[in-house]
Formats: sequence, structure tokens, C-alpha cells
Amino acid sequence: FGHGTHLAGIMVGLDSDVDGDGGEDYYAEAQDGKFVGIAPDARLVSLKVADANGAVDVTQVIAAIDWVVQHRNDNGMNIRVINLSFGTDSLQDYQIDPLSFAVENAWKKGIVVVVAAGNDGASALLRNPATNPYVIAVGAYDTHGTNVTGDDSIADFTNCGANSRTIDIAAPGRSIISLRAPGSMADEQHPEARIDDRFFKGTGTSQAAAVVSGAVALMLDQRPDLTPDQVKHLLVDTADWTANTGSPCGRKKMLDLREITQELDESLPTATQSFPAATGLGSIDAARGSSRLYDNGVELTGEQDIFGTEWNGASWSGASWSGASWSAGEWNGASWSGASWSGASWSGASWSGASWSGASWSGASWSSKSWSGASWSGASWSGASWSGASWSGASWSGGSWSGHVWTGLSWHVSAAF
Repeated sequence: FGHGTHLAGIMVGLDSDVDGDGGEDYYAEAQDGKFVGIAPDARLVSLKVADANGAVDVTQVIAAIDWVVQHRNDNGMNIRVINLSFGTDSLQDYQIDPLSFAVENAWKKGIVVVVAAGNDGASALLRNPATNPYVIAVGAYDTHGTNVTGDDSIADFTNCGANSRTIDIAAPGRSIISLRAPGSMADEQHPEARIDDRFFKGTGTSQAAAVVSGAVALMLDQRPDLTPDQVKHLLVDTADWTANTGSPCGRKKMLDLREITQELDESLPTATQSFPAATGLGSIDAARGSSRLYDNGVELTGEQDIFGTEWNGASWSGASWSGASWSAGEWNGASWSGASWSGASWSGASWSGASWSGASWSGASWSSKSWSGASWSGASWSGASWSGASWSGASWSGGSWSGHVWTGLSWHVSAAF
């Protein structure tokens, strides 16, 4: 879709020869059309969970998070950050929602999870799993086109949440310039967002989350001993306040990386969150909210995953917690390795996005035409045959999902290490 490329650029984008002299200038400032992301020396594992038009099911996102947790230290990766610019409008309490459990499990295994709050507007609750109080829920702030900190305010599209759970921190999220994915759906539908041949302008809490994920990578580079709880405490404790503009979000904390860098040189206090633990025993269908997939008009519904395999929350959550939900390329009783996912003609309601350079795609239906050929048993989504080669550059063989940057809609799962 182009969304994943945009976020990857914000987090780790790097033109190694910034000044054009033939040498590598990793820490030079961007100039003359060159581009540098927040944490240009960080490495990125990009997990493809959606097709080129953004169609995805919540079980695919959970499978990806489980894979990161279980394989975080494979081959020296040492994955420390997950960026999740994805959310559903599940109304389940965070303590029982399966997606919420998945991110909390990652957090408690030592991975900082950064989640976009959602782009439904100030009166909306946070998207799931930003509702989980352990993770870092990120809203977007608007600089109003100035370099004056005092006039920065929470962007009007940011979900504010409720008193019981609101955003933890805000980061720049309007008209953010990053890498373009030529020929992607976003690129084709929004030519007005293009900047020259290589760059693209995007707006949303997705972009704000990517900024924070890059900042976390820098923090962990300076202090690898930080726990996820300490990272969150530092982000919030050092942040600046937005302007008091009467937003329903109120005044919120804005990322201040300079202050964080100074604090990291000091002796840091122990920070421990102690919210009630999630169980993951709720409904997988409720976790989808209104984010639904359709195959030839048939909705994927009920307590089953993308393959039609029965969902057992107790069995899955136990395996997920113990790091045993993946067995080679098998997850939830079905083989996911080597599958091309090219199959039925899919459509899915999008995660409500903000805009690409002002053109709104909130609430759009992102239909997929590249999934033809799969065999689905009647209207139940059971017995699906997903044979083939690979997803767009990602190697799934043997349970490995590491590979190329994928282009999903607002369904981007990435892990920095």
C-alpha cells in the first residue's frame, strides 16, 4: 500500500552519502534531497501481514507479534522495539482482548511496544491494542508549520481516549515527509502527496508512532539496560506540554528527545508498571471490531483465524506466554510457512486513516484484487488452501518472516533491533 515504506523511512531511513562526496555520512543532516530517519543505524525486521491493498485480519497481526516475541533473539537479532501502526475498534476490555494480550506479552518479555492511538478524532476511544495500559500509546501533534514549540497542539484527528486510558505521549504526525513507494496504492491514489521522485507526505498517528519508535531505538542504543517500563517513564517524564487549545485531549506530553538524551546520562530510577494483567481469553471476533475481511462477499467472522482454524484463547495465550505458539512455520495448528497468500479476491474495511497530504482516506474500503485462486470451503472460511511462493520479498520458509519492507495499509508491524 505504501504505508509500511513510509513508516520504515521515518524510523530508520538513511542516505549513506548525505553530502554527495562518495563517503558515508551517517550522522550528517539531510540536505540536497538526501534523507535521514530518526534512528538511521538501527536495523529493521519488517513483517508482512497485509496485502498490497491493506486487507488483513487481526489473527495475522497477532501471529506476527508472537513471531517477534518467540524469535527476538534468533541469529543475534536482539529485537527491542515493535512499531504497531495498527488498531481495531474492539470494545473488549484490555484484560481479555487477544490482541491486547499479545502486545502485553511482548512488553513483559522485554520488548518496547509502540502503538498508534488511531485517527478517528478527539472524541474517539483509543484503538485496540493502544488501550492496553502497559504499551506506549502515541498521538500526533501538529506543529502548525512553525518551529515555535509553544503553538504545537494535539492534531484534531488523534483519538483522545477516555479518562481511564488516553495517549501517553504525542509526536509529530502531520505532513511528515518520508520515503515513497512508487506504484503502490497510496502513491497512485494520492499523487498530490508526492515530493519529487523519492518522497511522500503522510499524516496520521501511524507516522507519530514511527517517530517514537525511532526515538526508543536511540534510547536503547545509548542505554541497552533500560527496561520497557523505564523507557516509557523517561518518554513521559521528560516530555513538553502541548499548547492549551481547548482540545478534548487536553494538554498532552510531546516527545523531547534532547531532554531524554540528557537524562540517560544520569542514574535512572526503577520504574515498574503494575496494571492488572491481560489474559487473552476474550473473543477473537470481538477483537476485530469492524475491521472485517470479505471473500466474494463472505465475511470472515466467528472464533476462527484466517485459515478457518478454530480459535481457542486459553490454548493460544498459554502457548504465546511460554514462547511456544510458533512451531517452525506452524501457528494455531496451521502451516503459515511458504504460503504466498495470493488467493481469493479480498476486501477489508480500513483502519481509519488520516490523510496523505490532505486527501482523506478515513473509512475507505481497501479491496484486494491480488488474492485470486484460493480455495475456501463455502461461506465458513474453513479448509483454505494457500499454496505458493512468498509474500513480496519476504521469506516465510521455515518460519522466517524476515525480509523486505512490505507495503501494507495502516497495518504495519515492524521490529527494530
